[in-house]
Amino acid sequence: MRYRKVPDETVRRLPFYLRGLLLLLQQGRVGISSQELADLVGVRSWQVRKDFSYFGEFGTPGVGYGIESLTRQIKKILKLDVIQKAALVGAGNLGSAVLAYTGFKVYGFDIAAAFDIDPRKIGRKVNNILIEDVSKLNTLKHRKINLAILAVPADAAQQTVDALVRAGIKGILKFSPCYITVPRKVKVISIDIATDLARLPYYIRTR
Repeated sequence: MRYRKVPDETVRRLPFYLRGLLLLLQQGRVGISSQELADLVGVRSWQVRKDFSYFGEFGTPGVGYGIESLTRQIKKILKLDVIQKAALVGAGNLGSAVLAYTGFKVYGFDIAAAFDIDPRKIGRKVNNILIEDVSKLNTLKHRKINLAILAVPADAAQQTVDALVRAGIKGILKFSPCYITVPRKVKVISIDIATDLARLPYYIRTR
């Protein structure tokens, strides 16, 4: 399935639509209007319709969307209609919390491997996932893992990313608080809790 150029903001909203639809499926809902979906996600109804328009004709005017069908279509767009394997690098406090998080399975992600440099962690299991020596990153390609979650200290991030790229990783979710460079074919999404928190006081009114 080929799509015309899609704005990053639209792609960023798709998982939120999916999350809402999965919740409605659990509740036994069958259909939903664009306004209801917009209210669920916190956007305008026209934004819902515009986002979906990049990928074809979804739903029926005046009727809305079939929840099961729309869920299936969004999963296909995001390539979540198949199990996506990911590797975690960095099994410290944050990395261990990521391994213990069960929410990935809702979207079809399988954290299939974990790595660390600390001999005290290597060989342990967290949530039934064995922590391996980071020197084994080169095995990822043979294990058909092309996504990685990076939770290493900033001073080790670039070196680790270089090793991940050599191992065939195509997408990286980065918790490490630093700037890294990657080839154009590799997509990096950064999450920095501290810098996001640092923005909050600006918006708080004071007397």
